[in-house]
Amino acid sequence: MLRKQSLLWKNRRPLLLKMGRKGLFITFEGGDGAGKSTLIDKIHRYLEQDSDVITTRAPGGTAIGQKIRDLLLHTHDLPLSARCELLLYLADRAQHVEELIVPALQQGKIVLCDRFNDSTIAYQGGARGLDAEVVSQLCQLACSDLKPDLTLYLDLDPKIGLERIKKTGLAKDRIESETLQFHQNIRKTFKEIAKKEPKRFIIIDASKTPDEVFTQAKESIDAFFTTHRK
Repeated sequence: MLRKQSLLWKNRRPLLLKMGRKGLFITFEGGDGAGKSTLIDKIHRYLEQDSDVITTRAPGGTAIGQKIRDLLLHTHDLPLSARCELLLYLADRAQHVEELIVPALQQGKIVLCDRFNDSTIAYQGGARGLDAEVVSQLCQLACSDLKPDLTLYLDLDPKIGLERIKKTGLAKDRIESETLQFHQNIRKTFKEIAKKEPKRFIIIDASKTPDEVFTQAKESIDAFFTTHRK
């Protein structure tokens, strides 16, 4: 019944009008190989039947962001410190929010974003060992305190995720090439976030088939619309 719910959402948007926001901001989080791209594509096609939807990603959602993404993920021959890495992600975030995300929300669109602040806290905080509170504060500065209305986290054992990447036959990027412990720390941090914000941060079992994962995600979005349609 999402079609009726989303139509109702378009007519009655009670959420977070900060910075003129009228749309809905949904982020997708998860470890490498969890299947975010596949899920986002399915959700986009599901929602666009009766809503104005855009899909974007972090890093790389803008022209400047794509250059930053290439530097972050595909530069293997140059050393990159943890703090430099963090600030590059945040530079992408600042441009992404100002150029694309906030304007889309002001126009009443549903924005589906592959990764946002939670990934930065999990990867640069939990896995790189930078102070989580400092990372969180810097994230808020970079995005002008913009926060997702709903976050779907695809939870998966990192061993399985990395094996999925290996089976694709594609070369690993700089982050995917990190140690198993690095990826386990990411998962641990994501779960800590879920405990702190259970209403926003919804855990999806990513070990299931793509269709089963889609069903879980769809039910979570349905529930969100039902809760906030009043």
